[in-house]
Amino acid sequence: MIRVLIKASSAVAKAGLEALLRSHPSLVLIDETSDIGAGERTRSSEQPDVVVAEIEDSDEEVAQEVLNWAASGSSVILLIHHSTAEWIAGTLREGVRAVLPSSITGPELAASIEAVFAGLLVVHPSDIEVFVQSQNQASDEVVPPIAEPLTAREIEVLRLLALGLANKEIAARLEVSEHTVKFHVASIMGKLGASSRTEAVTLGIRHSIIMV
Repeated sequence: MIRVLIKASSAVAKAGLEALLRSHPSLVLIDETSDIGAGERTRSSEQPDVVVAEIEDSDEEVAQEVLNWAASGSSVILLIHHSTAEWIAGTLREGVRAVLPSSITGPELAASIEAVFAGLLVVHPSDIEVFVQSQNQASDEVVPPIAEPLTAREIEVLRLLALGLANKEIAARLEVSEHTVKFHVASIMGKLGASSRTEAVTLGIRHSIIMV
């Protein structure tokens, strides 16, 4: 089952999104114990696998709050009313796994949740061309040097990050504590000069440390 947390601009919007997903057999809706702005998580037993956040527009401040969830290992889907493809590309590079129109249907949203849970990026068809162009431009930029080589264990963790696994899942896969995984992720980001998990994976690929 995929644990899904819904954030919305209003109680009505949240109820609408919950209604779209409640009957889906592979999804379970959970509630949070504090708000995203505080940067706090749900209870450890109910940490979301995917956060669906509906926001009014391309609000950088709100988007940054949502990135707290992405940085802590949850896959984030943003549902927005208006934006540009360039803004979407930048948001995805910062760690959000999908940016989609708020008018998305229930089946489309459920499919997007399953896709980001599997480690994929999801973009609306109308935004794909500009997003690809933006990614190509980024790949032409000079790659900053690595401050210090990654250890064998850090490379292993980076490979699992590239698969879209959360810290808890990486810990289970490697049979170590979640605290140890957090330590490795912080070290990886520091050595690569990355500001997010997604950027760490991108830099790892560009430095040929990992292959996907």
